[in-house]
Amino acid sequence: MRRSRENLAELELRGVQQRFHARDVPGGYLTAVDDVSFKLAASPPQIVSLVGQSGSGKSTIARNVLGLQKPTAGTVLYGGKDIFKLNRAEYDAYRRDVQPVFQDPYAIFNPFYRVDRVLWKAVKKFGLASTRAAGLELIEESLRAVRLEPESVLGRYPHQLSGGQRQRIMLARVHMLRPSFIIADEPVSMLDAQVRKHFLDILLDFQREHGMTTLFITHDLSTVYYLGGEVMVITKGQLVERGPVSKVMHDPSHPYTKLLLDSIPQPDPDQRWTTRISTTELGFSA
Repeated sequence: MRRSRENLAELELRGVQQRFHARDVPGGYLTAVDDVSFKLAASPPQIVSLVGQSGSGKSTIARNVLGLQKPTAGTVLYGGKDIFKLNRAEYDAYRRDVQPVFQDPYAIFNPFYRVDRVLWKAVKKFGLASTRAAGLELIEESLRAVRLEPESVLGRYPHQLSGGQRQRIMLARVHMLRPSFIIADEPVSMLDAQVRKHFLDILLDFQREHGMTTLFITHDLSTVYYLGGEVMVITKGQLVERGPVSKVMHDPSHPYTKLLLDSIPQPDPDQRWTTRISTTELGFSA
């Protein structure tokens, strides 16, 4: 069932800066995010990718948006309100409406608890069902929505599941809550190609069928191209380009974006290596 998208709040970063103390850096601090501003609309739902190399500041932005790291300067706004100044009720509503999906799903689970606990905890915390039967029905519906059969995962411990299954269980939790925004921080970097495609297709389903907007954080431009929508390019803590994926990929305006595009391997089945490389050249001793 698609959520109503009327009068939904907007997410906005306004002049966000994040500094960290660093002894070995001139000035004594490192600027991870430098005067970043952008908006994410819940309606119409969209997928916006934030792409950059490791250390560019993209994961710090995710922590800022999720309320896990207060910016050194600037504000993160939800419905026009600073999320770090929300009262308890407002913050609880924010946490439900802005849901994370992290890179390592194993880190989310307590290895001593069955995976059911993650889903039941969401049911109870947010009052998603009035009876246990209704809660179980919701859990099973959400698992099927992310292409998991309930009997294949319920009652099992995290180590008994694959990385793809664990990651999709986190998507099932998102499906249960029906947030306006998903903040996905490198969610497919630990998955193989086939499972990665399934995960991305589920995000696209969430956008089309349930009206969820996703901020997809990645270093991989091929993934960005598959998702479509818009892309923001970040380097050294600064946003340097934003636009429709097709335009940015085919006609980049910033040198850094061009550098990222040039770094994508272009396999040519007609080209064969003709030069032998010795192990010594690769840095191995004879």
